[in-house]
Amino acid sequence: MHLSVDELRSKVEEFRSSGLNTQQIADELSLSQTTVQWLSASDYEVEDKPLDVKVGWRSIAVKGDRIEAVSYIFCDIIDEMVGDEVDTIVGVSINGIAFAQAISSTLDLEMAVVRSISEDVGGHLSEVYASIKGKRIIIVDDVYSSGTTMKKTAAGLSAAGADVKMCIVLVNKSWDDDVEGVPLRALIRAATV
Repeated sequence: MHLSVDELRSKVEEFRSSGLNTQQIADELSLSQTTVQWLSASDYEVEDKPLDVKVGWRSIAVKGDRIEAVSYIFCDIIDEMVGDEVDTIVGVSINGIAFAQAISSTLDLEMAVVRSISEDVGGHLSEVYASIKGKRIIIVDDVYSSGTTMKKTAAGLSAAGADVKMCIVLVNKSWDDDVEGVPLRALIRAATV
Protein backbone atom coordinates (compact mmCIF):
# COMPACT_ATOMS: atom_id res chain seq x y z
CA MET A 1 0.00 0.00 0.00
CA HIS A 2 1.49 3.33 -1.07
CA LEU A 3 0.57 6.29 1.13
CA SER A 4 1.22 9.96 0.50
CA VAL A 5 2.68 12.17 3.25
CA ASP A 6 -0.81 13.54 3.97
CA GLU A 7 -2.22 10.00 4.19
CA LEU A 8 0.63 9.01 6.51
CA ARG A 9 -0.08 12.06 8.69
CA SER A 10 -3.72 11.01 8.84
CA LYS A 11 -2.75 7.45 9.87
CA VAL A 12 -0.41 8.82 12.56
CA GLU A 13 -3.23 10.98 13.96
CA GLU A 14 -5.63 8.01 13.83
CA PHE A 15 -3.18 5.76 15.71
CA ARG A 16 -2.37 8.52 18.22
CA SER A 17 -6.07 9.08 18.96
CA SER A 18 -6.50 5.33 19.56
CA GLY A 19 -3.81 5.53 22.28
CA LEU A 20 -0.66 4.32 20.53
CA ASN A 21 2.64 6.00 21.41
CA THR A 22 5.30 7.09 18.92
CA GLN A 23 7.18 3.78 19.07
CA GLN A 24 4.00 1.75 18.53
CA ILE A 25 2.94 3.95 15.60
CA ALA A 26 6.41 3.58 14.08
CA ASP A 27 6.00 -0.21 14.37
CA GLU A 28 2.57 -0.12 12.72
CA LEU A 29 3.76 2.02 9.81
CA SER A 30 7.31 0.57 9.56
CA LEU A 31 8.74 4.07 9.84
CA SER A 32 11.34 5.52 12.19
CA GLN A 33 10.18 7.22 15.37
CA THR A 34 11.77 10.44 14.05
CA THR A 35 9.56 10.30 10.96
CA VAL A 36 6.46 9.69 13.07
CA GLN A 37 7.36 12.69 15.25
CA TRP A 38 7.82 14.81 12.10
CA LEU A 39 4.46 13.64 10.72
CA SER A 40 2.85 14.50 14.09
CA ALA A 41 4.17 18.06 14.15
CA SER A 42 1.53 20.68 13.40
CA ASP A 43 4.08 22.96 11.78
CA TYR A 44 6.10 20.40 9.83
CA GLU A 45 8.13 21.70 6.91
CA VAL A 46 8.65 19.51 3.86
CA GLU A 47 12.27 20.66 3.74
CA ASP A 48 12.79 19.30 7.29
CA LYS A 49 11.53 15.84 6.35
CA PRO A 50 13.77 13.12 7.82
CA LEU A 51 15.35 10.64 5.42
CA ASP A 52 13.36 7.46 5.79
CA VAL A 53 12.16 4.46 3.83
CA LYS A 54 8.74 2.94 4.43
CA VAL A 55 9.03 -0.82 4.57
CA GLY A 56 5.98 -2.79 3.56
CA TRP A 57 6.23 -6.48 4.38
CA ARG A 58 2.53 -7.31 4.55
CA SER A 59 2.91 -9.94 1.79
CA ILE A 60 5.00 -11.92 4.29
CA ALA A 61 2.99 -11.04 7.41
CA VAL A 62 -0.42 -12.25 6.22
CA LYS A 63 0.52 -15.95 6.18
CA GLY A 64 2.16 -18.00 8.91
CA ASP A 65 3.88 -20.19 6.31
CA ARG A 66 5.57 -17.13 4.81
CA ILE A 67 6.79 -15.92 8.21
CA GLU A 68 8.10 -19.43 8.86
CA ALA A 69 9.86 -19.52 5.46
CA VAL A 70 11.61 -16.19 6.14
CA SER A 71 12.49 -17.41 9.62
CA TYR A 72 14.46 -20.31 8.11
CA ILE A 73 16.80 -17.68 6.67
CA PHE A 74 17.06 -16.05 10.12
CA CYS A 75 17.93 -19.49 11.54
CA ASP A 76 20.68 -19.96 8.96
CA ILE A 77 22.19 -16.57 9.85
CA ILE A 78 21.97 -17.38 13.56
CA ASP A 79 23.72 -20.70 12.96
CA GLU A 80 26.45 -18.96 10.94
CA MET A 81 27.00 -16.17 13.48
CA VAL A 82 26.58 -17.82 16.89
CA GLY A 83 26.09 -21.54 16.29
CA ASP A 84 24.63 -23.19 19.35
CA GLU A 85 25.74 -20.37 21.67
CA VAL A 86 22.12 -19.27 22.20
CA ASP A 87 19.40 -20.27 24.67
CA THR A 88 16.53 -17.87 24.03
CA ILE A 89 15.02 -15.91 21.15
CA VAL A 90 13.48 -12.59 22.21
CA GLY A 91 10.79 -11.06 20.02
CA VAL A 92 10.24 -7.31 20.17
CA SER A 93 6.54 -6.51 20.12
CA ILE A 94 4.67 -6.47 18.07
CA ASN A 95 6.27 -7.30 14.75
CA GLY A 96 9.23 -9.32 16.04
CA ILE A 97 7.07 -11.81 17.94
CA ALA A 98 5.95 -13.90 14.97
CA PHE A 99 9.53 -14.27 13.72
CA ALA A 100 10.78 -15.09 17.24
CA GLN A 101 8.14 -17.81 17.60
CA ALA A 102 9.05 -19.40 14.27
CA ILE A 103 12.80 -19.22 14.98
CA SER A 104 12.47 -20.62 18.51
CA SER A 105 10.32 -23.47 17.21
CA THR A 106 12.73 -24.33 14.39
CA LEU A 107 15.83 -24.17 16.62
CA ASP A 108 14.05 -25.73 19.63
CA LEU A 109 14.93 -22.78 21.87
CA GLU A 110 13.08 -20.85 24.55
CA MET A 111 11.19 -17.71 23.54
CA ALA A 112 10.73 -14.43 25.39
CA VAL A 113 8.80 -11.29 24.48
CA VAL A 114 9.61 -7.64 25.12
CA ARG A 115 6.86 -5.10 24.61
CA SER A 116 7.15 -1.35 24.39
CA ILE A 117 5.49 0.64 27.13
CA SER A 118 6.62 4.19 26.43
CA GLU A 119 9.03 6.22 24.34
CA ASP A 120 11.33 6.71 27.33
CA VAL A 121 11.56 3.11 28.55
CA GLY A 122 13.12 0.25 26.58
CA GLY A 123 10.29 -2.12 27.19
CA HIS A 124 8.79 -4.66 29.51
CA LEU A 125 9.89 -8.29 29.47
CA SER A 126 6.72 -10.36 29.65
CA GLU A 127 6.73 -12.82 32.54
CA VAL A 128 4.46 -15.19 30.60
CA TYR A 129 7.38 -16.29 28.42
CA ALA A 130 10.91 -17.53 29.20
CA SER A 131 13.21 -15.82 31.64
CA ILE A 132 16.34 -14.24 30.15
CA LYS A 133 18.49 -13.96 33.29
CA GLY A 134 21.77 -15.79 32.70
CA LYS A 135 20.68 -16.76 29.17
CA ARG A 136 22.42 -16.20 25.86
CA ILE A 137 19.85 -14.40 23.73
CA ILE A 138 19.13 -13.13 20.25
CA ILE A 139 16.79 -10.17 19.80
CA VAL A 140 14.46 -10.27 16.78
CA ASP A 141 12.47 -7.40 15.27
CA ASP A 142 11.12 -6.50 11.86
CA VAL A 143 12.73 -3.15 11.01
CA TYR A 144 15.78 -1.32 12.37
CA SER A 145 15.56 2.41 11.63
CA SER A 146 17.46 4.75 13.94
CA GLY A 147 18.22 1.95 16.38
CA THR A 148 16.36 3.53 19.30
CA THR A 149 14.14 0.51 20.02
CA MET A 150 16.88 -2.07 19.58
CA LYS A 151 19.41 -0.11 21.67
CA LYS A 152 16.94 0.33 24.54
CA THR A 153 15.88 -3.31 24.31
CA ALA A 154 19.44 -4.68 24.25
CA ALA A 155 20.51 -2.45 27.14
CA GLY A 156 17.45 -3.38 29.19
CA LEU A 157 17.89 -7.10 28.63
CA SER A 158 21.61 -6.90 29.42
CA ALA A 159 20.82 -5.04 32.64
CA ALA A 160 18.33 -7.82 33.48
CA GLY A 161 21.13 -10.40 33.25
CA ALA A 162 21.02 -11.59 29.63
CA ASP A 163 24.04 -12.10 27.39
CA VAL A 164 22.93 -10.49 24.11
CA LYS A 165 24.70 -12.43 21.35
CA MET A 166 23.08 -10.82 18.29
CA CYS A 167 20.26 -8.61 17.05
CA ILE A 168 18.52 -9.65 13.84
CA VAL A 169 15.90 -7.88 11.73
CA LEU A 170 14.09 -8.28 8.46
CA VAL A 171 15.19 -4.85 7.16
CA ASN A 172 17.99 -2.56 8.35
CA LYS A 173 17.33 1.03 7.22
CA SER A 174 20.71 2.23 8.48
CA TRP A 175 24.39 1.59 7.90
CA ASP A 176 24.77 0.17 11.44
CA ASP A 177 26.35 -3.28 11.69
CA ASP A 178 26.14 -3.48 15.47
CA VAL A 179 24.01 -2.34 18.39
CA GLU A 180 26.35 -1.00 21.07
CA GLY A 181 28.95 -3.64 20.14
CA VAL A 182 26.46 -6.49 19.58
CA PRO A 183 26.35 -7.75 15.97
CA LEU A 184 23.31 -6.58 13.98
CA ARG A 185 22.23 -8.64 10.98
CA ALA A 186 19.39 -8.13 8.53
CA LEU A 187 17.98 -10.00 5.59
CA ILE A 188 17.85 -6.73 3.66
CA ARG A 189 19.62 -3.39 4.03
CA ALA A 190 17.62 -0.43 2.72
CA ALA A 191 19.84 2.49 3.74
CA THR A 192 19.84 5.90 2.09
CA VAL A 193 22.91 6.48 -0.06
